[in-house]
Amino acid sequence: MIKDNSHEIDMVHGSIFSGMIRFALPLAASSILQLLFNAADVIVIGRFSNSNSLAAVGADGLIVGLFTNFLVNLAVGATVLASKYLGAGKKESVRSIIHVSMALAIAVGFFFMVMMYIIGKPFLLLLNTPQEVMPAALIYLYFYLPGLPGVALYNFAAALLRAKGDTQRPFVFLLISGILNVFMNLFFVLAAHMDVAGVALATTISQYIATTLMLICLMREKDIFHLDLCSIRFEKEPLAGMLRIGVPSACQSLVFYISNFVIQAAINSFGPVTMAGNAAASNIETFAWVCMSGFEQAGMTYISQNLGAADYKRIDGSFRVSLLCTAVTGFILGGIITLFGTQLMHIYTPDKSAVSQGLVRIRFICSIYGLCGIMDCIASDIRGLGYSMLPSVISMFGACVLRILWICTIFVLPQNHTLYCLYAAYPVSWAITAIILAASYVLVRKKLPHA
Repeated sequence: MIKDNSHEIDMVHGSIFSGMIRFALPLAASSILQLLFNAADVIVIGRFSNSNSLAAVGADGLIVGLFTNFLVNLAVGATVLASKYLGAGKKESVRSIIHVSMALAIAVGFFFMVMMYIIGKPFLLLLNTPQEVMPAALIYLYFYLPGLPGVALYNFAAALLRAKGDTQRPFVFLLISGILNVFMNLFFVLAAHMDVAGVALATTISQYIATTLMLICLMREKDIFHLDLCSIRFEKEPLAGMLRIGVPSACQSLVFYISNFVIQAAINSFGPVTMAGNAAASNIETFAWVCMSGFEQAGMTYISQNLGAADYKRIDGSFRVSLLCTAVTGFILGGIITLFGTQLMHIYTPDKSAVSQGLVRIRFICSIYGLCGIMDCIASDIRGLGYSMLPSVISMFGACVLRILWICTIFVLPQNHTLYCLYAAYPVSWAITAIILAASYVLVRKKLPHA
């Protein structure tokens, strides 16, 4: 750990609570700025275009979120391994992780870009996207996809900096690109009249600005986290280690989105107005989710570093602090969103019918949003202990199987074919999955020495 860098956090010494706050707040702020790329799209289109364009951005929002979350979760393998090796003082292993991570990011980013150009339209059709929304949805998607390699590189680079407790510089880079994104959105939509193509193009350009700043940052590092472009390559052992942790986590995020696609298809059946309201509401609630995620990532990274340092007392403390902070953040922010739901929805759209439909989701889900955070936090902390497959399998069961069963059995009944019944699949799955994950954490922790 480099002691003289104020942007880094010593995770194996000092107060866990204050260190975790310093870790989580810039990370949450960075995630919020990343969300603002899509939120700016939604707001600008909602205010200056029509409901079909807003519905198109909402339909693509799931696809955008799918890729972003897949890449973030795949990069978890880099964070966990780099943190563990850093805590154990294995410098050469950290260097290998840096360069293999960049090679993996480039490969995955280009693969997804090409794949979605091929299957993008069938994907949207699978979501029951209405015919009147489809042209705009395809335009947005095709302008967004070139940015995927940049998204991959940024998220892997940020994951590496998190491993040594640096969450401040990624925040600064996203702040710069996020501000530029807003101005480009307004220019492309109001001055260039590009509608959904304009907001997608603004997001893509902004993403590459953030990515460029991040890569320059790593190339200028003077410690073991220095990035040498000529050294970017695949190495069997570090790649296998990262994939062993990252792939189950990424697959979990995929399964979450598979269940969300099923739910989105059900939402689409209610028509464009409900789609528009749901798009705005889900975007609002995601801001609370990323704030919780900051503490989840902090807990996982703290546990990984202290596992490498064999400090089991700090592992237990890190679990307690991360879980408490995540739950409190979720319930407080969820309550605020529920209380000011009408005002927040009007930021996205002036359409009263869309606002009304969005409030159904907000009032039903956000009031107990802390349950989602508790579930995700326990899963992340188990990964910090080096077990990635276990929480992924449990979460896939809770997120996908339970929700799809709910839709195929309870929701399909004529008397239950309502938005309230559809949204109920979320809290039910959160509670059941959190209970199973908590029991699993206890069992995993018992295999390790106690303080």
